[in-house]
Amino acid sequence: MTFKCLQYIGIFAFLLSIPGMSTADPLAVVVGRTVTTNPDVLADAQERRARDEELVQARSGYGPTIDVSGGLGLEDSDNPVARARGDGSETLARRESRIVLRQMVFDGFATKSEVARQAERVNSIAYTVMSSAEQVALRTAEVYLDVLRRQELLDLAKQNLAAHVRTRDQIEMRSKSGLSRRADLDQVIARYAQAMANVIAEESNVADARTNYLRVTGELPEKVVYPDTQSLQLPGTLEEAVEAALAAHPTLKSAEADVQAANAQHKASRSEFYPRFDIEAGGGWNKNIDGQRGRNNDKNIMLRAQYRLFSMGKDQARSRQTAYLVDEAKEIRNETRRQVIESIRLSWSQYQSGTEQLGYLKQHVVSAEATLKAYQKQFSIGKRSLLDLLDSENERFEASRAYANTKYDRLFAHYRIQAGMGRLLASLGVAPPEGAKVAAAGRR
Repeated sequence: MTFKCLQYIGIFAFLLSIPGMSTADPLAVVVGRTVTTNPDVLADAQERRARDEELVQARSGYGPTIDVSGGLGLEDSDNPVARARGDGSETLARRESRIVLRQMVFDGFATKSEVARQAERVNSIAYTVMSSAEQVALRTAEVYLDVLRRQELLDLAKQNLAAHVRTRDQIEMRSKSGLSRRADLDQVIARYAQAMANVIAEESNVADARTNYLRVTGELPEKVVYPDTQSLQLPGTLEEAVEAALAAHPTLKSAEADVQAANAQHKASRSEFYPRFDIEAGGGWNKNIDGQRGRNNDKNIMLRAQYRLFSMGKDQARSRQTAYLVDEAKEIRNETRRQVIESIRLSWSQYQSGTEQLGYLKQHVVSAEATLKAYQKQFSIGKRSLLDLLDSENERFEASRAYANTKYDRLFAHYRIQAGMGRLLASLGVAPPEGAKVAAAGRR
């Protein structure tokens, strides 16, 4: 039984190794693999982890701190205590140990503001992770479609070459029998050479497309298939698309989080204008302090206040600096908003243009094929010239190329619209990457 199982496994592996027998790689699967392995997305995810730790550091400002210190050495004392004993200066082995617990009571809202700032920074990088994933998904869709496009254009070029080979063979036979002139043969050979050059160019384009695919996905394409676009739902109007983009685009939301972080930083800068209060509890266990032999222990609990009266304008300058940073963050957000609107409008225009062109281009292909068939029949009975036939073949080829290019341009514009609204991954059914989750509110 085991041997038979191994036989079946071997047969299955052999079948998969046969060209055309391997399983297809749908676009959604490729996007999912690429997003989880892309260096840019992973780098942003590591940055997210680092900012999570910064948020933990900020929140620690609410808790107590415990400091322990100690020391051992020699102390030479010449003070009233030593002189009162009649010893003059005296050298003793000094030992110190102390523990202090300190709890912040009020720090001018510095900790609260810093926690809010770090939370917004976490949100900002979370949206950046999502934005990177969306861009990687869009780039993956682009190279995936380009492989499909180039393969289809290569097939069209090969079909065009085969048609020219048939025409060349026909003219050669007619030339040998004296039914065609030498000029006809020269003309068809020239068109054949151009068709062969087109095939070579398209083969190079396919190789380039595969290399670009490797650069983006980290793997060569095995078997790409035309994507199913039924799950891609678009808004009814451009205005609805723009509204959706402004509401959900991760880059814009990241910029908005940066504004909130800058506001929190500005509030934190004003903490120096308030007094600071801390509760301190501690004790010391010392020996031979300040020329006094023996133990010198103490314990205390204190409410300590601290207030800076003068700093040469440093605190005021810091407050003004952070206010300018708030304005800077707002302008960056405003520019990002313009870019989001521009991107969605351009994508929408390309999609609508492609949609309107496809019907006419398809009709062009159908008509060009019908014309070519008619010209082939008429040429065989001498009612059409060779030039008419060659031109008809070229028109069919160019019409097919135009239709294919527009078809893929329109489909990519569809994906661009989805990415512009910040939901390309969702439309493909791909889970967002780790690190894209937004943090809770930056409060205690």
